[in-house]
Amino acid sequence: MQQLLDYLAIIAFAVVYFTSKDIFLATGVLMVGVTLQVIAYKILSKPIGNELKITFWASMVLGGLTLLFRDEAFIQWKPSIVSWAIASALIGAHWFAKIFLLKKVLGQALQLPDEKWRVLTYGWAIAFTFNGVLNLWVMDNFSMDAWVTFKLFGQMGINFFYVLVMIVYLVASGALSEANLSAQEEQSASTLSPKMHSANNKGEPSPLAPSEETPR
Repeated sequence: MQQLLDYLAIIAFAVVYFTSKDIFLATGVLMVGVTLQVIAYKILSKPIGNELKITFWASMVLGGLTLLFRDEAFIQWKPSIVSWAIASALIGAHWFAKIFLLKKVLGQALQLPDEKWRVLTYGWAIAFTFNGVLNLWVMDNFSMDAWVTFKLFGQMGINFFYVLVMIVYLVASGALSEANLSAQEEQSASTLSPKMHSANNKGEPSPLAPSEETPR
């Protein structure tokens, strides 16, 4: 469901463009789609991440400029600006706040040492920076049809490739297996703790507790 919400706006943008060949109409649809995406997250009580916030405001500002000045260059710059903003947020949070934003997002699924989070932070920052440059290259050297196709399928495929590279790195470095072991240990601890707590509340003696009976 969440994956569908994340790509619904861009899918609608591409469909409207290829059916109408009107980039300005498609831009308006994109703005409405991103707004509906935020509203859906609110209704479903899902947290709105920084990436969605950046995408929303970039769509509103650059989409608005596109419609106001009737210049499609503004909306074509949006993927680059969003990618560079995310890269800057990853690096800035690490350098100045000593925070790994990826750890905040993936920390519940992956238990990794800070060294690995540092590598992933720099890796994804480089990847997003490259995405922004690549978008401008496609924008300057290919037609609008090619750019919209790249925006829909090309960037999705590239991001999937980045995820594969991350998984390969974690497996090759042994971090993924360590993460699984840590997760299992934490899960076991969290499973045992409520049972012991429940037993104590019911007045049942713990097997580790000394017996209150005195020998006769």
